[in-house]
Amino acid sequence: MRTILITGCSSGFGLETARYFLERDWKVIATMRTPQQDLLPNSDRLRVLALDVTKAESIRETIEAAGSIDVLVNNAGIGVLGAFEATPMQTVREVFETNTFGLMAMTQAVLPQFRQRKAGVVVNVTSAVTITPYTLLAAYTASKAAVEAFTECLALELAGFGVRVSLVEPGMGPSTQFGANARKRMDGLIPEAYASLAESVFAGMSKASAVTHAIDVAQAVWRAANDASSPLRIPAGSDAVALAAEVDSRRGKMAE
Repeated sequence: MRTILITGCSSGFGLETARYFLERDWKVIATMRTPQQDLLPNSDRLRVLALDVTKAESIRETIEAAGSIDVLVNNAGIGVLGAFEATPMQTVREVFETNTFGLMAMTQAVLPQFRQRKAGVVVNVTSAVTITPYTLLAAYTASKAAVEAFTECLALELAGFGVRVSLVEPGMGPSTQFGANARKRMDGLIPEAYASLAESVFAGMSKASAVTHAIDVAQAVWRAANDASSPLRIPAGSDAVALAAEVDSRRGKMAE
């Protein structure tokens, strides 16, 4: 029986992924800053652990408590919506601390056991903003783009040790706690000069016909964890899949 450790399981993609793997007889270590056991079904294959990926001691304690794992899913993330001009650097640093540096620290913590066993999978959850740019998401996009470059290099670095690394790229969710948190950080980040631009951006988001559901991400993570032939990048959700196909098509035409 294989074991998966997932960060950011208090809601959204992480929570659904934990449920998905539990239903398929995996051992699941669901982590979140404030553990809530009742979010997931009772199971002797489930452990809910406290984890703050921005704290080195929290990471060390969680990895020690987790023991042997087969798959790490770096899902924890925070968002920020706003004009970059008005975004305090402290806010930018907070986004990078969770989305980028926290992910790197978690990965570094599990690699010794993966390398020694010559087996293991790291799945990094990024975003479709790395496929095509979105307005008012410069800081968030930068944090996720850094993860994509990091993952590309890591995949090469670890291939000789039998360790696989994958990216799951979700599109825009219809209503997730992540989105709510991103909007909370929007206060004061839309100056008057950007008001009309922001209005058009939010109108476009509300009219989007194709969106990513949590189950789409769970299924993409399942593929990354179980299919050794899966590509490095796996778009998750109909909007992300469409964006990836559009970008690939444009690149193909440019190469002709």
